[in-house]
Amino acid sequence: MRFDQHTLVLFSRPADAPELPRDAADLLHDTHLAHQAGLVEQGLVLAAGPFVDPDDPALRGLAVLPISPDEARELYANDPAVRAGQLVVRVASWLVPEGNLRYESVGVPRSMLEAAAGD
Repeated sequence: MRFDQHTLVLFSRPADAPELPRDAADLLHDTHLAHQAGLVEQGLVLAAGPFVDPDDPALRGLAVLPISPDEARELYANDPAVRAGQLVVRVASWLVPEGNLRYESVGVPRSMLEAAAGD
């Protein structure tokens, strides 16, 4: 059997994340979303999104990439939320039977306002 290899990036909030004023946190979240959208537009992210009601409240989201784990680490080292210490990433390779997953190109939000619009 053949396998496709993807890279998974797991986002979590570190216990020692600095506290930010609400407006600064909102701006940082928007810059994180814009960074993610830019990676999607470049074809570097196949799918990404936040977790809802995870067992571990530190878990924030996941991204699936068609690149090597080292390349993914480098991309997310430049994520504004990672640089600000609000998120940490864990990276792993993921094997699935060849052709098992298909991704379609869809728009992603570049800000919380755009995500809330629901369009």
